[in-house]
Amino acid sequence: MRSLSGYTFFVMDAAIIESEALKLSEAERAVLADRLLASLSPVSGNLKAAWIRESDSRMEAFRKGTLEAVDGPATLRTLRERFSK
Repeated sequence: MRSLSGYTFFVMDAAIIESEALKLSEAERAVLADRLLASLSPVSGNLKAAWIRESDSRMEAFRKGTLEAVDGPATLRTLRERFSK
């Protein structure tokens, strides 16, 4: 809590923010993490455009049947197991 010119402000410190963030769902934490990372190192317009082209290309390949989909949660589990050792 801080006081300035007779007004009292409640300031959330990093520990409180972290504690509250950890109460969010996994999806909500992922969105928050993405936003925080973007605020640290903004992505150039060229890089964004390149990722959009790549995404469009992958979606087209998936629709044509030349790219196979994988189960997201199962893949994340596999990666966590592989890299936690």
